[in-house]
Amino acid sequence: MNKDMISALNELEKEKGISKDVVILAMETALLSGFKKNYGKAGKVKIDIDRENGDYTIFTEKVVVEEVEDSVTEISLEDAKEINKKLEIGDIYKKELKPKKEFGRIAAQTSRQVILQKIREAERDNIYNEYNGRESEIITGIVQRISKNNIFVNLGKIEGILTENEQIPNETFSQGDRIKAVILDVKNTTKGANITLSRVHPDLIKRLFELEVPEIYEGIIEIHNISREAGSRTKIAVFSNDENVDPVGSCVGNRGSRVKAIVDEINGEKIDIVVYDKDPAVFISNSLNPANTVKVEVNEKEKSTVVVVPDFQLSLAIGKEGQNARLAAKLTGWKIDIKSESQYQGEIEKE
Repeated sequence: MNKDMISALNELEKEKGISKDVVILAMETALLSGFKKNYGKAGKVKIDIDRENGDYTIFTEKVVVEEVEDSVTEISLEDAKEINKKLEIGDIYKKELKPKKEFGRIAAQTSRQVILQKIREAERDNIYNEYNGRESEIITGIVQRISKNNIFVNLGKIEGILTENEQIPNETFSQGDRIKAVILDVKNTTKGANITLSRVHPDLIKRLFELEVPEIYEGIIEIHNISREAGSRTKIAVFSNDENVDPVGSCVGNRGSRVKAIVDEINGEKIDIVVYDKDPAVFISNSLNPANTVKVEVNEKEKSTVVVVPDFQLSLAIGKEGQNARLAAKLTGWKIDIKSESQYQGEIEKE
């Protein structure tokens, strides 16, 4: 080890952000282990690497005592005085050890291994720190490979994984395809950062609207909530902070261009854009779009509603397999009981 190594460590600190002291401490620990392995027990051995020139010193420490009980860790006051008259009982006597020449090769090899290990660790940490805290953010990558129905996506410095559960049903990708997804989870493992992606999470819809609708990105229009059954249908509730800006029209775009771009990205999934309103009755009525409502009865205490719709729109309001009503309930956070006008009228007459 020499000044060249110290210069290399200084460069490493600048380029990779790896502390020189951290590397040197790791090297000292590794060298100490190598010394003990090659030369057996020699008491309390320490290795000190000079931070300026890279030279290292190996020494053993012994405690100065009146009467020696363990010659490996202790030295008598009489013997200590012969070496250094200033030493007193309780002082630490340091004796430099001179290992054989081959230890120099071991030291060089160990230093190289430690430095490479620290570089790998730093790179893993840097990648993790780059992605940590970016959950729900949209990201674009290239499909690298597909294994056991899991899609591995090249994100540049690292691969992300799109598990089968986080893929839109009936959607297929091939190697080399570009893919958009949201970061679902970032974990730091012994092998580095583990990034899980999702195309079914409602945040994907939110981020796509932010990309396609400038008014949302600028805060003129806000997204109140999103309910989604990926691959089939999504409902998104929006409102405008500017009375002169139509929230639904802005999201749809000229001739539907904006929403079409989003629908194309999510494999043709239907999107209902509705206006959020602070009045629960109005919001619930809007959430059942495309069905029209005749009446909405609100029970604030139970947070439930009875919604009356025209007879011919009952199936439209409920939706196929109850999907429209189910998504509306998720969107509003209210229990919704849908009745046709004739059903509602019949119940009133019975009462």
